[in-house]
Amino acid sequence: MTQTLHTALAATLRNLPDRPGVYLMKDARGDVIYVGKAQSLRSRVRSYWQKEAPGGDIHRIRSVIDKVVDLEYTLTDSISEALLLEGNLIKRFQPQFNVRLKDDKSYPYIKVTLADDFPRIERTRKLPQDGSRYFGPYASASSVDEAMNLVRRLFPFRTCTVDIRDGERALRRPCLLYHIKRCQGPCIEAVTKDAYRADIAQVELFLEGRQESVAEALRGEMTLASDRLDYERAATIRDKVRSIERTMESQKMAAFAKTDLDLVGLARQDNQAAVQLFVIRDGKAIGREVFLLSSPRDTTDEEVLSGFLLQYYGRATSVPREVAVPRPLPDATDLERFLTDRRGATAVPNPSGGRQSAAVRLHAPQRGERRRLMELATRNAAEMLAREQVRWLADHGKTLGALEELSSALELPVLPERIECYDISTFQGTNSVGSMVVFEDGRPRTGEYRRFEIRTVQGQSDVASHQEVLRRRFRNVKAGEEGSAEERRWAMPDLVIIDGGRAQVSAANAVLDELGLHDLPLAGLAKEREELVLPDRPDPVLLPTTSQALYLVQRIRDEAHRFAITYHRKLRARASIRSAFDDLPGIGPRRRAVLLRTVGSVKRIREAPVEQIAALPGIGPALAARIKDGLDA
Repeated sequence: MTQTLHTALAATLRNLPDRPGVYLMKDARGDVIYVGKAQSLRSRVRSYWQKEAPGGDIHRIRSVIDKVVDLEYTLTDSISEALLLEGNLIKRFQPQFNVRLKDDKSYPYIKVTLADDFPRIERTRKLPQDGSRYFGPYASASSVDEAMNLVRRLFPFRTCTVDIRDGERALRRPCLLYHIKRCQGPCIEAVTKDAYRADIAQVELFLEGRQESVAEALRGEMTLASDRLDYERAATIRDKVRSIERTMESQKMAAFAKTDLDLVGLARQDNQAAVQLFVIRDGKAIGREVFLLSSPRDTTDEEVLSGFLLQYYGRATSVPREVAVPRPLPDATDLERFLTDRRGATAVPNPSGGRQSAAVRLHAPQRGERRRLMELATRNAAEMLAREQVRWLADHGKTLGALEELSSALELPVLPERIECYDISTFQGTNSVGSMVVFEDGRPRTGEYRRFEIRTVQGQSDVASHQEVLRRRFRNVKAGEEGSAEERRWAMPDLVIIDGGRAQVSAANAVLDELGLHDLPLAGLAKEREELVLPDRPDPVLLPTTSQALYLVQRIRDEAHRFAITYHRKLRARASIRSAFDDLPGIGPRRRAVLLRTVGSVKRIREAPVEQIAALPGIGPALAARIKDGLDA
């Protein structure tokens, strides 16, 4: 081995097992910088420290190896399990040397709440194991909205959050959506559970891309309605069938009759990549999504494609029988096993009974219609990436200029690539909260925002509250280190900004000195003249009113204020709700939850007619009258 190793790392390398698993490489701060998988942990991981790794790729990751001081690994029963775990760990740790889906945590899904007697269909960004069925992920919220709007025009499903149970009337009167035929009225028992869920089953088939099955079932219903002389219903169903047929015609791809296929096109530029995904089901193109990825410059196209397949299908809710990629992949066999296992895990009963065949084929088409479509997907990906590059370069040029101007004005030792800003929100000394927002390269890192409920300060004191927040943020950080495991999730900032003037800055500086962080740059942004107050300068720094640096710090300060006041209002609302119900007889936690879940806020309960309150489960006319009288008093 050519590199001098830390004792613990050397011992780990000597004792690596000859079994499949996932490994995490860590730097001196304990941050995960690379995640990999291997059929044999011993052979694969040790090869990184040899003069020449198998396949000759050791030089490509030399920049990674030089930073590694620790290694962790997890054993798996198969390479397929290792691939799934690798994708989950990349999502969790976002290692800088791995290919990563951008904004991966926020990809939306369509959720069908099958655990409810009368399911809802809604957009979500979470995947809890709650008995619901999920479709996606989609590349954007607009893609989800387009699909949901189409489904809503065909099938009138409920959108409310009222707790509706089979055999129970939830409301005395239905809402407007029922009267305009956009909801079937399960809240007033206008539709049976079986009939409603039959429509939901058709929605599921439609979202799967099985529109032909839906149209065929509707044609049968139309014939039955016509035979019963129910011509109004038959006409309604006929209009649905025509809408579905128009959708099918626009999606039809004759060359792929009855084919289930995902086709992946790739474009790259510098450390960015774009993937165009064509989703074809039953020979119809039911989805065209573009995903953006971050990829180190020295990764190969094959590695980018493998990284996308791993992360996308690791949380996709359906996997087709065939996945086409623009070029052969060296780890195709392992990926096919992974995709086959995922297809089996996501399989659902098909209309003809049984479950879908699980075998998945991964290949690179060389000719014919698949190759033509692959070239189209590649051109689309390149166009999207070009648009993203133009937007990014425009934003980056402004941001870089703002950061350089700010660094010069404050005489900072380095460019402030990571800025943390803190704000306090309170109302007459109650429910005081602090906020921490993070901007990196001039962009918000919302996943690293933090809120703090003030615990030790009585009454209204911005100064003391700022001190508490900063102590809790930096309490385990020592000079030159990254602190505890919890603190290591947050990199040290290049600049700390607090919302306030000289008093707040002096108090904050005292806390940083107390914690040994003497060299951490600190500034306060005073609202009155929008001036920057520094602890070691008697006079404030006034940036020009047209300065990009001023626009940047104002944006950061405003974001911290927004984040703090949103949380503060939430706590106040929670406290007001609790106090409003405390003195009402007969209202315990369960009935309080029913009221808030179905009606909403205390204001809406006051405005609601007594009949609506009385119709809620467990309330009744007498208790509804007491609730109204108590809240109006």
